[in-house]
Amino acid sequence: MNTMFGLPCASDTEGLDACFVGVPFDAGTATKTGSKLAPTQIRVESDVVRPFNQDTGADPHNSIRVADVGNIACSPFDIREACKTIKEKCDGIVKGGCRPIVLGGDRTITYPILQSMKEKHGPVGMIQIDAHCDTSLPLFGSEIWHGSPFRLAVDEGLLDCHKVWQIGIRGSAGSITCAKWGQDKGFNVVPAFQLWYKSLAPLMRDVREKMGNTPVYLTIDIDGLDPSIAPGTGVPELGGLTSTQALEVIRGCRGLNVVGGDLVEVSPPHDLHNITSTIAAHLLFEMLCILPGVEYKETAFSPAYRI
Repeated sequence: MNTMFGLPCASDTEGLDACFVGVPFDAGTATKTGSKLAPTQIRVESDVVRPFNQDTGADPHNSIRVADVGNIACSPFDIREACKTIKEKCDGIVKGGCRPIVLGGDRTITYPILQSMKEKHGPVGMIQIDAHCDTSLPLFGSEIWHGSPFRLAVDEGLLDCHKVWQIGIRGSAGSITCAKWGQDKGFNVVPAFQLWYKSLAPLMRDVREKMGNTPVYLTIDIDGLDPSIAPGTGVPELGGLTSTQALEVIRGCRGLNVVGGDLVEVSPPHDLHNITSTIAAHLLFEMLCILPGVEYKETAFSPAYRI
């Protein structure tokens, strides 16, 4: 099996500071399936990502203990059973202090991961890059699907709602109240059109100031990026973030108490020349670089790079 960035493959997380873990699950998808294939394809494309971040000076491979622990095998037929399995596996990862970076899979998987985070850390703050709020009501009688995880998370007290940022929200919606529901709960909803042609560094300075030392979960739905950049996803929306803006959000998380994260909704069957999986691999490397404990070294560029 290809591992992320050629990292060692581990059977458990004992002694690890962080790990990559795949969840090849897309049974919660309401439209185009295919994201269950993403963990494999992202690992393949990660071969092009080198171990040192010359932009920021981050040197994760030489400063924290990290490995790829493979995939979580879960039911493709029963969403509740799959979520139970994902939570149980994530419980085992986080109990010893390991910070998981999860390769989805569809957005549904974030819900059981947040359940694990709550048990370990209490309600967490969240930074979410996404085109959609994912706070929808049940669909066709199913409470758990890729459009509902954050409504469920609020209902179960998994999130510190006033420390949730949803960045890049845009496009058509099933209801006029989708974004307002989260705002009424305390979410900081940042629509994409307010970010066009702008640096997101000022936004992230504000996020860091307000987040403080709260445990933070970083979650990226690849459809948060514009489909001209990341076409391989099930529900693309026009007017999304640029790759530069996505980097600004992730790099802006440096210094926060990031306890885990995920990247979801990459769909290889809908991709073009695997460009979306390649972008996902680079973004996952950037997520690794901002974890607590990663050392930063001087490079030709890094003295000029400030978050």
